[in-house]
Amino acid sequence: MFSLERYVTLLSRPELKATIVASVIGRLPIGISGLAILLLTQNVSGSFAHGGAAAAVYTAGLACTAPILGRIIDRSGPRAILLACAIAYPSALCAFVLSVQNGLAVVPVLAFAALAGASFPPITVCMRTFYRQQLGDDALLAAAYSLEAVLIETIFILGPMLVAFFVAGLSAAAAVLFAAACSLAGAILFLRSPALGRWRVEARARATLFGPLAERGFVPLLVVILCYSGAFGLVEIGVTAHAAEAGKPALAGVLLAVMSVGSAAGGLAYGSRSWGASLSRQFAAVLFMMAAGVVILAMASNEWLFAALCAVAGIVMAPALTIQAMLVAKTASPEHSTEAFTWSATGLLAGVSAGLAAGGWFVERWASSATFVAAAAASLIASVLAMLLRAR
Repeated sequence: MFSLERYVTLLSRPELKATIVASVIGRLPIGISGLAILLLTQNVSGSFAHGGAAAAVYTAGLACTAPILGRIIDRSGPRAILLACAIAYPSALCAFVLSVQNGLAVVPVLAFAALAGASFPPITVCMRTFYRQQLGDDALLAAAYSLEAVLIETIFILGPMLVAFFVAGLSAAAAVLFAAACSLAGAILFLRSPALGRWRVEARARATLFGPLAERGFVPLLVVILCYSGAFGLVEIGVTAHAAEAGKPALAGVLLAVMSVGSAAGGLAYGSRSWGASLSRQFAAVLFMMAAGVVILAMASNEWLFAALCAVAGIVMAPALTIQAMLVAKTASPEHSTEAFTWSATGLLAGVSAGLAAGGWFVERWASSATFVAAAAASLIASVLAMLLRAR
């Protein structure tokens, strides 16, 4: 049964509450920056291609440098990296806004966008590593990772709403600058949080070039992440295309928000209790349920039914992210913990990007229903592969 007892126990620690609040402020740009960068570039240049390119290089910068930052944090702690990113990220966003508004060439505009992505403060992976270090109880660790997944879902709901508010009342540039300010404030608060003072650098058993990639079972876990995150991208394109086919393109944001609400509810429910099966079996079961949930979206006969099914399909998404985090924590050795979380985040981003690209291809040749079938197939493949995973 659903219970908030574990979350109350978790949040009863004063140092955790302060750290979580700081992390939420610092991570608001996750839901703001990409969309705001796209809209600002498109509004000034008049080209969606330019806007899409700017958003793409921003994401690419984030994905490419994250494992490097994670390795540095594992070896020397997070303070130096967080301080550097707290300065570099807002500076890069401000430079990006100035370069776009002053009509600079495409290359410097894209360079500043890529630099912003590359310097985004790695607060999320720091939180996950900190939880792993401080929470010896698997039940509390599952609750913490579930809360993390719910917070990220909330940021993805709130972020686009804030962008819409700034675009309607001020400008897309204001949204980008707001993201820069949130990042600076959140990173400084996170650096000053008492929880960060308890961070410990794990002793290194041996030097290895490949870090967590050399750990037994970690690469297969990344393959599973790539498969099921591809389903995320396919579903996002499918929902957007379904709304357009219905003649209500603005409905896409509402439908995706409904799916996120379902996901947040599922995440809270998953973290509120213990589950008897092993993590790999839980992962397989959740991904199988995801496949069943998204394939039904292809059969919805009206918009109300489609919206309800979106909420149902979303229920297992946050639990999948929670189990993924648990498996990363159990599979990678402590000395590679932060880098392992960055690799899983990079795999997630890569899978979503591939799903978005493939989804566009499916929609062009068939219809939105094809993307849901493809997403179900990707989830089903991931479910089968998850059964083969073995954690420490």
